[in-house]
Amino acid sequence: MNALLRHYDTVRQILGLPVASLRFDSRIDPQDIARTYGYFTKPHPRYRIIRNKTVGAALIDLERFTDTPAYLDDIQGKNRGAWHAKRARARGYVCREIDRNAHVDDIHAINTSLDVRQGRRMDQHYLDKVTEFEKRAHFRYYGVLNPDGKVVAYANVGHYGNFDAFSNLLGLRNNDGIMHLLVVEIASRLIERKQVRYLMYDTFFGAQPGLQQFKRIVGFQPFRVRYSLQ
Repeated sequence: MNALLRHYDTVRQILGLPVASLRFDSRIDPQDIARTYGYFTKPHPRYRIIRNKTVGAALIDLERFTDTPAYLDDIQGKNRGAWHAKRARARGYVCREIDRNAHVDDIHAINTSLDVRQGRRMDQHYLDKVTEFEKRAHFRYYGVLNPDGKVVAYANVGHYGNFDAFSNLLGLRNNDGIMHLLVVEIASRLIERKQVRYLMYDTFFGAQPGLQQFKRIVGFQPFRVRYSLQ
């Protein structure tokens, strides 16, 4: 009976999620867009009756905010995203777009700084040092630099249609708010550009509680998603 009640509660929560329509535009990069659309919509590895990235997708609906101050007001408060980002700035960190090939050693140091993240061992491709990164036209690459100019966190953000999505988001583990600064700055820039409606950061379901909490305090919410490919 308890298992049945838990199942019912899960279904009720899923049906109560807001629905977002995410549109892939194949004109951006036909090969990568088709591949990514296929990955997002393939059967879920554990729950075969649903698609991979359709239930509990972590999204910020950027159109909710007229400008950056409106977004920051939404994530304001002690220990929330804007508070942590402000703390990081006060400690001398800055977020900017980067050329990854100018920071190969810093990125490798980040990738190998922890053996385990979110309860899983790091994939081998993170541990192997990349000596030259490919720059893809539909991606933007961001880094958080410390006062000495060293990259201590980075994010690769793909543009897919009416939404952008994090491909990689990693940083050194410290308590300075660098990851909050990274996400808050990226979301703020997208709000100001007004070129996409949504920013996506994978899903809530399956993420460790700490990562779920991080997503919430920087403004992400769980959605049910309908995908289309143009």
